[in-house]
Amino acid sequence: MINIEPYFDTTTNTVTYLVDDPATKDAVLIDPVLDYEPHSASVRTHSIDKIIEDIRSRGLNLTWVLDTHAHADHFSAADYVREQTGAKIGMGQKIRQVQTLFQTIFNAKDVCVGGSCFDALFADGDQIPLGSSIIDVLHTPGHTPACVTYVIEDAAFVGDTLFMPDYGTARADFPGGDARTLYKSIQKILSLPPKTRIFVGHDYLPRNRDTFEWESSVAEQSASNIHLHDHDEESFVTLREARDKTLQVPQLILPSLQVNIRGGALPPAEDDGHIYLKLPVNRI
Repeated sequence: MINIEPYFDTTTNTVTYLVDDPATKDAVLIDPVLDYEPHSASVRTHSIDKIIEDIRSRGLNLTWVLDTHAHADHFSAADYVREQTGAKIGMGQKIRQVQTLFQTIFNAKDVCVGGSCFDALFADGDQIPLGSSIIDVLHTPGHTPACVTYVIEDAAFVGDTLFMPDYGTARADFPGGDARTLYKSIQKILSLPPKTRIFVGHDYLPRNRDTFEWESSVAEQSASNIHLHDHDEESFVTLREARDKTLQVPQLILPSLQVNIRGGALPPAEDDGHIYLKLPVNRI
């Protein structure tokens, strides 16, 4: 039975998961966060360093850093973790589509749209070894084209596709997103056994809850997710598209995507030796 250790980042409301096989001490890290302060454009590693310290103190062998998608609300720490631990970086293979789109938006000519900044790109149905367990990859697009869900034993790590039942589902209005595709992906997740544990990528407190949560189940999502309960495909699409029109653009979308299409690496330094993040005016 795998161990699952969640780390909640209060700045970005992101949950990073450390998953290990106690029999072999092999481990993977899902959706790690790099600290970024937008007012001063400062990048720090305090949060991820604490997780790396935990990995080392427990004697774990970190084999993979797995992102569920190219995040628009925080910097991925994948490249830093690879540098510090030697773990490989994995992502859904449709990241190439996301790279192609945002390479143009940011005029990021250094970005190789073939996904070479990642060590492996996964397709639907691929399997990744984790000690004596197996990670099954489900392609679950809709929020972004590259979204994947990682299923390990009785646990599914769904990224932003689903939130806690009282908060609903991911937005689908980012470039390449689609509400109807999102609905189909959610049904794919909900076709897993009812007792499958669902681990979400973020939690935002709804009005009637005062503690952060990140674990539910397929049965709970099916029965009570506020965007799914009593909604068929057509009504879900109507609800999702209407709601998305009311949402603000995430504060960190522009800097985050520049980093995350590079696998968590910052852009290369320019001729003065400094690194710059771009603000493409009127492009988003």
